[in-house]
Amino acid sequence: MNTPIRFLLTLLLAFGLALPAAAAGLTTFKGEPSGLDGFTGQGQWTVVKIWVSDCGVCNAEAHAYVAFHDKHKAADAQMLGISLDGLDNLFDAEAFVERHDLNYPNLIIDREAGSRLFYELTGTPLAGTPAFLIYTPDGELVAQQVGAVPVDLIETFIAGKAAGGG
Repeated sequence: MNTPIRFLLTLLLAFGLALPAAAAGLTTFKGEPSGLDGFTGQGQWTVVKIWVSDCGVCNAEAHAYVAFHDKHKAADAQMLGISLDGLDNLFDAEAFVERHDLNYPNLIIDREAGSRLFYELTGTPLAGTPAFLIYTPDGELVAQQVGAVPVDLIETFIAGKAAGGG
């Protein structure tokens, strides 16, 4: 099965999986406790990209998500990054943000706690990075994907959902 079709099937299977958004260990880069609820349900779609600084795919596609955020932030969608580098590797995470000029908020958590959070939210294990979560403007988790996802596929998914598509 080709990747776009597999992605769309995964999206369709992800409906109704919203669970509490905060998890132990999720913080700002300054070490302040945080949660997803401060970013989701704010009237825009929220695309959460889970990344780690040494992930080749995360590095290769970073520019596309910067452009996505620029294109959509004033209208219908926003990005949120979650680094799995953990505060012990904060320097690496900060270097990633700087290197790619990430223009959207990023939180940080260690890999183990991040994997638990992903499982709590989706009911599926986090098998690698990047990984994505998509929340409706009302804050409902409606899609998940582990692996690279082209920005245009996310835009198509959001447009379909916004138009009332199933």
